[in-house]
Amino acid sequence: MTPDASLLSALLPLIAQLSNHLSEPERYRRLLAALRTVLPADAAALLRFEENGTWLRPLSIDGLSPDTLGRRFRVSEHPRFAALLAAGQAMRFPTDTELPDPYDGLVTHHTDAPLPVHDCMGCVLMVNEQPWGLLTLDALQPGSFAGDAPLAALQAFSNLAAATVATAARMRELEQTAAQERQRAEHFRRHTPVIHTRLLGHSAAMRNLQRDIATVAASDLAVLITGETGVGKELVAQAVHAQSLRADQAFVSINCAALPENLVESELFGHVRGAFTGAVQERAGKFEQAHQGTLFLDEVGELPLATQAKLLRVLQSGHIQRLGLDRERTVNVRIIAATNQDLERAVRSGHMRADFFHRLGVFPIQVPRLRDRDGDLLVLAGHFLERARSELGLDQVRLETAAQAALLDYHWPGNVRELEHCIRRSVLHAMRRPRTHQQTLGITAEDLKLPHTPPTAPRQSAGQPVSDAASAFPDAITSDSTSLNAHVDQFKRTLIMQTLQAHNHNIASSARALHVDRSNLLRLSRRLGILTS
Repeated sequence: MTPDASLLSALLPLIAQLSNHLSEPERYRRLLAALRTVLPADAAALLRFEENGTWLRPLSIDGLSPDTLGRRFRVSEHPRFAALLAAGQAMRFPTDTELPDPYDGLVTHHTDAPLPVHDCMGCVLMVNEQPWGLLTLDALQPGSFAGDAPLAALQAFSNLAAATVATAARMRELEQTAAQERQRAEHFRRHTPVIHTRLLGHSAAMRNLQRDIATVAASDLAVLITGETGVGKELVAQAVHAQSLRADQAFVSINCAALPENLVESELFGHVRGAFTGAVQERAGKFEQAHQGTLFLDEVGELPLATQAKLLRVLQSGHIQRLGLDRERTVNVRIIAATNQDLERAVRSGHMRADFFHRLGVFPIQVPRLRDRDGDLLVLAGHFLERARSELGLDQVRLETAAQAALLDYHWPGNVRELEHCIRRSVLHAMRRPRTHQQTLGITAEDLKLPHTPPTAPRQSAGQPVSDAASAFPDAITSDSTSLNAHVDQFKRTLIMQTLQAHNHNIASSARALHVDRSNLLRLSRRLGILTS
């Protein structure tokens, strides 16, 4: 088959599929697969510009390490990307170029660093006469892209890729318009590309989460976000706000667990000068700061019952009253709350008002655990790895194959937060090894310092005792069939009582020993029935 015939046979199916109902990742995957049937590349990537061309984010890859999808490349740090952008059309780099390759250590067929002399070319994608992104190809065999034919084929593909991108964007707009009014759809499109609220991952669990966020974002309903510690509940809250009609207003967050009990109402509702000892000047509370916007109540289960009652009134009427002031103010605030506790159990035990719980939980969102997000782990690892590389001023960092396997085998009880800390720590460990200036920094399984624990924990049946925990804490946990939260509370109760006894029931000394705030220890002790006043 001639080169022209080969190109035509690859282009025709893609053109025919433009009007098909395909997801964006699938459109882009087929585009790169077709590109590699025409051009002898070992790796190909489709990258999109973000923040006015400051960053490039991979949308689809073929032949590169999976963690590449989690990275963001600053154009100013990668001369080859900058050269492609400046060229404005398909170009091939000389095989002897001294410009560093952004994919050093990321080509799956080549793990040694740096990349040897090889062929590399790319092209800018223009959508609506504006640079949208890049198509890049790498071949480990020098001379693979020799001659004019590969450049012409890549230019033709870039035009088709631009049409694919435009079609994908149009399909997305149509889906949004069908779900909500055009005004809200346009608002959603304008505000979703907010970097700090971007939720990484393409797993089924994350797609379901994104659908839940999109469903509730356009309304003003209260949202209750639940999930284990470290899953990213605040990021979900930010995403709900960013996709709402309040996106251009304030997003105010407050950690209810970190508030001393005597200052909770002042923080929420504000105070006037002289309202209490230490109130030397008037101050607006979080509700006033969030007027017309969103107030995020993190760890909402830690709020005292008296504060819950006042919050319920605000949720119902929108009226607040600063401490020390008789006059009421009216606020318009959307409430998003989050907790890792079982609030239904807290209602049954009397530590949360049932009416407050039901008012908060109008639309509950459960954030999946990291171990339930199949396929997302290496994407997240790549994102954190690229962030660490940029912060530490490194040329390139890659995850060795054994390190990737170790990450996938671990069960991640601390979820995404634990993964982020693990990646940052591993980069620092790897930097201690001697290496030449040109060597890519490789993260090994040993650098991760992961505990040697089984990848998955067996599920407990409803009546099965928690034997491991019971053997570790025989005084705190019994073998009756109570919930996990009951066991945790019993353990907390035992630990606090032992600490109080060891410190002659001195609250301040016990709080220091337990590394918690004194007011939080008092509040927890009252909730657990250790203290009655």
